[in-house]
Amino acid sequence: MSRVAKKPIALPKGVEFNQQADSLSVKGPKGNLSLAKPAGVEVKVEDGTVNLAPTAPEHDAMTGTVRAILANMVKGVSEGFERKLELVGVGYRAAMQGKDLNLSLGYSHPVLFKAPEGITLATPTQTEILVQGADKQRVGEVAAKIRGFRPPEPYKGKGVKYSDETIIRKEAKKA
Repeated sequence: MSRVAKKPIALPKGVEFNQQADSLSVKGPKGNLSLAKPAGVEVKVEDGTVNLAPTAPEHDAMTGTVRAILANMVKGVSEGFERKLELVGVGYRAAMQGKDLNLSLGYSHPVLFKAPEGITLATPTQTEILVQGADKQRVGEVAAKIRGFRPPEPYKGKGVKYSDETIIRKEAKKA
């Protein structure tokens, strides 16, 4: 059996886990998340922990995957996830207009980005963007969309980058 799947998931205080015939749902202070229950995975809840087991040896990999997704769901509804982006470049800045993100990225027009449902955007400074939410996959997807408006270029490093990202620089042509 998968080593990941053997590890139980502890449910913190304030987090409820519900299991229906075709879905698994987690409810907590930061929101509600649900997952379609895949075939071949058996889920048991006992004493504030969730244990998973495959119904057949060919379902080992799926059991480990479901366990990792459920663990991220539990962490998301209790603590939440956050991704930080930085704007590098002269005149590059971000500002909030209501719930929309207004980006000045060197284009002839400002870029307006509407935050999807369940995602919170914040700009602590003009060159920082915080993407927060309960769903780890959606937080990463929104951060990647914002980064995609102006990915960092390799010569000067200008663009939108993740705060923990290292841009590998290229040397310019020599005359």
